[in-house]
Amino acid sequence: MQAMYATGPRQEDKTFYEFRTYTIKPAMMSDFLKLTKENIHLRTAHSELIGYWTLEYGGLNKVFHIWKYDNFAQRAAVRAKLSQDRDWLDKYLLKVLPMMDKQDNEVTYLVPWCKLQKPEKEGVYEMVSFQFKPGGPAVWGQAFRAAISTHVNTGYTKLVGVFNTEYGLLNQVHVLWWNESADNRAAGRHIAHEDARVVAAVRESSRFLENQKNLLMLPTQFSPMK
Repeated sequence: MQAMYATGPRQEDKTFYEFRTYTIKPAMMSDFLKLTKENIHLRTAHSELIGYWTLEYGGLNKVFHIWKYDNFAQRAAVRAKLSQDRDWLDKYLLKVLPMMDKQDNEVTYLVPWCKLQKPEKEGVYEMVSFQFKPGGPAVWGQAFRAAISTHVNTGYTKLVGVFNTEYGLLNQVHVLWWNESADNRAAGRHIAHEDARVVAAVRESSRFLENQKNLLMLPTQFSPMK
C-alpha cells in the first residue's frame, strides 16, 4: 500500500505541468491581458496551454497559467524554438516584459491517483496550496488523499487536478478546484464544515501540514479552461 504514495510511481509518467505566475504592474494589467489575448496563439503553437487565470482573491495584479509538457526534452525544444520565433519576440515578448514586475514558475506532476479534469462550463477556480512536513507522499499521501476524497464526495465542488511540486518549494501540493461561483463555493464550504466525515479526514491530514494558502482565480477570455 505504501508504494502507492512513494515518489517512484509519480515519476514514471514523464508528463509534467509548468505553473507560471506573473506579477503585473497595476496600471498595465488591462494592456497586458489585451496583448496576451491577441498573441497567445503564437505561444500555443509550440506547446499546450491548460488554463490562464487572473487572481481575484489571495493576490493582486497577478496572472497564473499552466502549461503541459510530455517531458523535459520537449520543454527545452520549445524554449529554443521560441527564442528564434521573431513573431513571438517582436509582437509579444519584447512588448510585455516591461509590463511585468516579477515572474515565478514551478514544475509539478499530477499525483498518480488523479487525472486532469476539464470543467464543462464556465466558473471560478480555487487553487489551494498545502505545505507538508518533509517525507513526501509516502508519509502524508494516504491521509491527504482521504481528505480530498471527502471534499469531492460532498458534491459542492469539482476537482480539476492535484499537483505535487518537483521543482520549486518541495513537499508542496497544489489542488485545483472548480466552482460555479464564489458564492456557491462559500455555501458549499459551510456545508462541508458540518460534515463529520470531512472534519475527521481533514483533522487527520492536518497532522502532516505545515501551512496552506488559497487563491480564487477567474479564467481569462483566452483560457482553455473556462
